Amino acid sequence: MPWLQLSIEIPKSAAERISDWLESAGALSVTYTDAGDEPQLEPAPGETPLWSRIIVTALFEDDSESAARVGELARQLGAHPGATPRIDRIADQVWERVWLDTFKPTRFGRRLWICPQGQAAGDPDAVVVTLDPGLAFGTGHHPTTALCLEWLDGTDLAGKTVLDYGCGSGILAIAALRLGAARAIAIDHDPQALTATRANALANQVAERILIQTPADPQATPVDRVVANILAGPLITLAPRLIAALRPGGRMALSGVLQEQVESVSQAYAAALLLDPPRVREDWALISGSRR
Repeated sequence: MPWLQLSIEIPKSAAERISDWLESAGALSVTYTDAGDEPQLEPAPGETPLWSRIIVTALFEDDSESAARVGELARQLGAHPGATPRIDRIADQVWERVWLDTFKPTRFGRRLWICPQGQAAGDPDAVVVTLDPGLAFGTGHHPTTALCLEWLDGTDLAGKTVLDYGCGSGILAIAALRLGAARAIAIDHDPQALTATRANALANQVAERILIQTPADPQATPVDRVVANILAGPLITLAPRLIAALRPGGRMALSGVLQEQVESVSQAYAAALLLDPPRVREDWALISGSRR
């Protein structure tokens, strides 16, 4: 069944009002996307950050009554100065199939592969992490995640305990376990992230070796490896906690950091870590080091 899609670019200040208005007019869903190029990665607990300019997209059933309603909504939106609403008819699709068309088996480092379920790696000796397209909202293709996966592939994990702080889909914790870690702790404040991590851990046969927690849960004894792929601000705020979680001699990797933020994040950890040169990809950096 096709759908009617109404979209318009608006300022951040109008997002909630326009969204509520479209929902009250019968929209089946309302979504926000970036109208420019402003990165928004991991928000702090309780926050819903938005870009300064937003494209609001509302989806309606494609019938004569809805078409008339959408036309009237577009007319009212278009009455505002500078507003240019757009109406499109979009075909129904198997959305998981669309997702899979852009997510292919990919290697990170020497032996680690991330694959959608049902697809094989291109290497018989690969260490494989499989992800469910319905749940995985961290597939390794963002530069920050790719940097962390490559770091995990290149560090000694045999028999180690790993903390993945801000776990998302659980991809980093699960990769560590598949690469030989004995145990992993995955922490996130988002319930959807914890659900995705649990499902992906089951799919990769590592559920019995992963502890899934919120930041409010009591923390275990210091671990051998810490990896945190969040943002510069939270990494600076969390520095005392992440340092305390790492045993002396343990290794840490921090990402979600823009190149121009490397110095400020590094300063928050320099007293406790012997830092390596940062690794950079597409303006993003990974900061790593050993606990003194």
